[in-house]
Formats: sequence, C-alpha cells, structure tokens
Amino acid sequence: MIDVLVVEDNKEIAKLLHDFICKDGYSCEIVTSGEDALGYANSSKIGIVLLDIMLPGIDGFAVCDAIHKQQNTPIIVLSARTEKDDKISALKLGADDYIEKPYDIDLLLAKIEALYRRTHEDEESVYAFGSLEINTSKRQVLKNGLNVALTAKEYDLLLIMAKNCNKILRKEYLFNSVWGSDSFSEPSTLTVHIKWLREKIEDDPKNPQLITTIWGVGYRFGMDS
Repeated sequence: MIDVLVVEDNKEIAKLLHDFICKDGYSCEIVTSGEDALGYANSSKIGIVLLDIMLPGIDGFAVCDAIHKQQNTPIIVLSARTEKDDKISALKLGADDYIEKPYDIDLLLAKIEALYRRTHEDEESVYAFGSLEINTSKRQVLKNGLNVALTAKEYDLLLIMAKNCNKILRKEYLFNSVWGSDSFSEPSTLTVHIKWLREKIEDDPKNPQLITTIWGVGYRFGMDS
C-alpha cells in the first residue's frame, strides 16, 4: 500500500510535497494527471490522496467523485481556487478536507498524520446492525452484502456513532470529532451528512430506524430491540 498519493501537475510542488512526506516517514507516489490518478487508484491501495483541482484532462472534481464512488480513501484537496462554491463542490464529491494554496507545510503534515491515524486503525473490527456491516480494517460498509459508497467524512461519522451504539451523542461532540475545531465547515454540515448517511444506509430514509434524532440534543445510533 502507498501511504500518500500526490496528484499534482506542477512538478516543483509535487517534488517538494514528496520530499516532505517521505521525510515524515510515509511512502509517497506522484502522478500528474487525473487519468493517472484514477489508474493508480484502481490498481493500488492508497492511504490518503492529496489532490489538486486544476489538472490536465480530467479535473480534480471528477477524480474526487470517481475515487469516492469506488472506495473510502480519504482525500485532501490542495488548490489555488478559493471560491466557496469550489470548496462546497469538493466536499460534496467526497473530499475530506480542502486546503488553499499557498499552505503551511507543517500544518498539512499535521493534518495528514491526524487523518491517517484516524482512518487506518490497527485493530480489525466488524460492527453489524441488521443488514448493515462496518468493517474497520477495510474501511468498508456493506448493506445486504453490497458495498455502500461513503465519503471519508460519512464513514468517520458512521463509525463514531457505531462505536457508541445506543448512546445519545450531542451534535457538538459529533461535529468536533469528525471535522475538528479548525474546520471552515459550518456546524450545520453535520445535519447534511446525517441526511446523506440515512439515504445510503436506511431502508426508509424518511422513517429512519438506525439514526434517530434526539431533538435539541443530537443523535442516537442503533437498532431497537
């Protein structure tokens, strides 16, 4: 497995990223186009993707969308595009974070470390809830035996709730656990991600049985006995 895949067409930036990432103890590979990124993702297991948006051929948005539909690999977008709509689009397509260029390399490395630690657990655990199964070693979610394509944030949110089955979790706790205090995201994004999760894992999203809203407090995950 490659720890970090850098998708960047600027060779100088890519080389700098590669050197800093390797110095930090991670294995790293560089590709310079969206097509190469998808080819690599299809043939190799990747820990984290660092993804530029403005690429020759297939752009970063399309790459982000394609990768997250196939696997739950965390994606950090590194882009000179600073418009709010670009950030929202990237997050909706499966990006785990969006960092504007120019960025502080130490902050980026810290984010890589935190994301890698959170998303690649050593223990192998399987959580089962009726027809839903969460395999932490594979970062895979199955429903009725079929793969459920989740973004990295959706998976993290689901796993936190699964580990705290039948506990009432406050909205603030869930938001800070998944997005962190340094996130530019609004707390209301939690509500949106809960909605997306329900659409993917509930038999009837309008009448959810797994993710229950506790009004004025937060959410409870689990099946009623």
